[in-house]
Amino acid sequence: MPSDKLQLHKDGAVARIVLNNPARHNAITMEMWDAAEAVLDDLERDGAIRVVVISGAGGKAFSAGADISEFERRHADANAVRTNSDTTERVCDKLAALGKPTIAQIEGYCMGGAMVFALCCDLRICSEDSRFGIPPARLGNGYGHTSVERVMNAVGLSNAKEILFTGRQFTAQEAFAMGVVNRVVPRDQLATYVDNYTETIAQNAPLTVKAIKLMTVELVKEPKDRDIALCEKLFADCYASEDYQEGRRAFMEKRKPVFKGR
Repeated sequence: MPSDKLQLHKDGAVARIVLNNPARHNAITMEMWDAAEAVLDDLERDGAIRVVVISGAGGKAFSAGADISEFERRHADANAVRTNSDTTERVCDKLAALGKPTIAQIEGYCMGGAMVFALCCDLRICSEDSRFGIPPARLGNGYGHTSVERVMNAVGLSNAKEILFTGRQFTAQEAFAMGVVNRVVPRDQLATYVDNYTETIAQNAPLTVKAIKLMTVELVKEPKDRDIALCEKLFADCYASEDYQEGRRAFMEKRKPVFKGR
């Protein structure tokens, strides 16, 4: 469950995961990866949560990426590298497949593994002074094929090559142009902007939002691996729900619907 360096806060329908290692620009330690896995498992089970926001503490960084001070231990030999990679890949898979929308609220630096972590979120909203980059080519370490694939899927092949070949930092506007982020807003408006997004999503029909989220999880797979039966069931469940009836009544009565997720 949460640790001092990775905190979970729940407020009604919104859960907030905070990377809380500001002394190291929120560098992600193995302890934090383990805590993130437990937190995501908890959020998957919690039917009250409709939206999840991930942010970094301290105002200077979403996260600088993996904690380099742990590299000697984490990459001591092939087994250590594999164990570390398995953990991070498993957490990223759980974040990408989480059955509710996720938003990365990015302020400042978003580098390396943290950028891949953010790319596993459904939406990414950043401050105009944010910086992005994935630096293994500058450090000499390898980069797992699943992480490379996540970058490719998010920004396309050409942009992925530019990001990974150069290892350089990109501005928020460059990141927006490449598709790394959905929106760029002034720093002093970031928190309010994300709050408004979470409120909008949380007030929408949760079964519909969940159906769309899980469909996208299936539809990015190879055609032979897609669970089309699940997609069809999710679609049908929306029309069979009380929320659909509520939505229709609210529209006819010219009022805001109150969805209950059933």
